Amino acid sequence: MIEEREALARISGVRRETLHLWIARGWVTPERNNEELRFREIDVARIRLIREFQTDLNLGDDALDVILPLLDQVHGLRRQVRRMAGAVNREPEDVRRRIGRSLSEPPE
Repeated sequence: MIEEREALARISGVRRETLHLWIARGWVTPERNNEELRFREIDVARIRLIREFQTDLNLGDDALDVILPLLDQVHGLRRQVRRMAGAVNREPEDVRRRIGRSLSEPPE
């Protein structure tokens, strides 16, 4: 975990005021320790991504209000698929084969 000052030092082109607007919109969710904000590496990466969306792709706030939750959903689904794949891989071979056959059948 890093302090706000260090997080901002790692990212060029993002002012403190801008970061606080993003936090207020729910785009970045640092941890709070009393009045101090603490950022994880994933928060810093997300701040960079938001800056790139705004500067490189010229996306506005309304677009980011849609895009960021969708990205969060995609990442959540990827985690669930990895967990499910791990669970399937721990099953006996005959169970894995049945699951594989079932997945190759056309959906109902």
